[in-house]
Amino acid sequence: MHLTITDKIWEAHEIAREEGVSLLYIDRHLTHEVTSPVAFSDMREKGYRIRRPDLTLAVMDHNVPTDSKERPTMDELSKQQMDALWKNARDFDVPLLDFYSPYQGIIHVVGPELGFSLPGLTIAAGDSHTSTHGALGALSFGIGTSEVEHVFVTQTLWIKKPKQFRITMNGEPRMGVTPKDLALYMIGQIGTGGAIGHIIEFGGSAISGMGVEGRMTLCNMSIEAGARTAIVEPDEKTFEYLKNAPLAPKDDWDEAVKYWRTLKSDPKAEYDKSISFDVRDVKPMVTWGTNPAMVAPVDGRVPNPAEVKDQQQRAEYERALKYMDLRPGQPITDIKIDYVFIGSCTNARLSDLIEAASFLKGRKISPDVRAFLVPGSEWVRRKAERLGLHEIFMNSGFEWRHSGCSMCIAMNADRVPSGKRAASTSNRNFENRQGPGARTHLVSPLMAAAAAVYGRFVDVTELDLDREVLSLA
Repeated sequence: MHLTITDKIWEAHEIAREEGVSLLYIDRHLTHEVTSPVAFSDMREKGYRIRRPDLTLAVMDHNVPTDSKERPTMDELSKQQMDALWKNARDFDVPLLDFYSPYQGIIHVVGPELGFSLPGLTIAAGDSHTSTHGALGALSFGIGTSEVEHVFVTQTLWIKKPKQFRITMNGEPRMGVTPKDLALYMIGQIGTGGAIGHIIEFGGSAISGMGVEGRMTLCNMSIEAGARTAIVEPDEKTFEYLKNAPLAPKDDWDEAVKYWRTLKSDPKAEYDKSISFDVRDVKPMVTWGTNPAMVAPVDGRVPNPAEVKDQQQRAEYERALKYMDLRPGQPITDIKIDYVFIGSCTNARLSDLIEAASFLKGRKISPDVRAFLVPGSEWVRRKAERLGLHEIFMNSGFEWRHSGCSMCIAMNADRVPSGKRAASTSNRNFENRQGPGARTHLVSPLMAAAAAVYGRFVDVTELDLDREVLSLA
């Protein structure tokens, strides 16, 4: 048989199979304060313990305030959830990166950067964007509350094996086009339901030429195309990224890499679906509507619902334009913005900050814009500060914040006011996602930085960009 990387990891972890559903051993379990309370409460009531607390990592991320580490959490619900996680982690002996930990951050940022997530592992977390960890060559799944408890107690997960979808990206993107643009372009091509019931395997010359953190952006956004998860074959870039990570193998590093090199799809492996495209055709992308598939190139226009033949889609477009307060045919570059958010598990790693800072250096943001820079972890924040990136952001007019999910999900005071428009590097532009009545446009960190300066969307491929600095991202 000719196997995919998914097949190989799946077979190595399958314990049993009943009526087409597999019981998989789970190597790593990540949890945070939002989806864990019910599971902990139920385990406490039943007298259960966690089977492998040493393979579990709890992180405070969704509720943490990002403006200061000195002032307490002002939102009462957020405080309750954070306090509950602290108590549950203590009672169940789970390692916890709490609000004051130097390694605190978003779980999908800290897992890879600490080496808790590794190639060939199965990873589960009560968060849909757990697919991010697939960029390292891991098989990672977002799970529900009842499944969280099952993994806690048994270190296993019942799951039906998804179909497999190969997406090949070839070519070298033009200057100013980033992995976020490729992700939005992909979703625009296949739709928010285009990968339902599938694992996406990304491959091709554009993927092999892409940095590991860029691959994380792609795997993260695969959920917005309906995928169950996503994966990329590990390579030399993966190994270099992990080599000095605190929790990565040390004494048996060479043996680990030897195994990781076997995690490749066989040349004749078959997939249930496959598409390919040339990334040289992709331009910087901007969402105009209320889901990530409602997207257009920055030099394009807002679509006219009257030209859409499908009645249901036409109604969706009409509703989206009403909510977003946009007119049919409006040039994307005419859209003015009020807020900029650079952060989230999609785009808040060091390479994303370098990408944004490369444009902002020596520039000031528009006086009509309020801009937030929220690193994905405290470790990312410190590394950025050692490079002097924080000074670039603050000198330009950005607010330099602490790590957390922040404005991506409108926690605490990090919200876009009703009726205001935001350029956001996050992954979802749903109605009310960044605050009640907030209007969200998804873009790359580079596009967000440019929008902050100009007060509207601009085509960054037509601007003077520092190729040498951008290559670091």
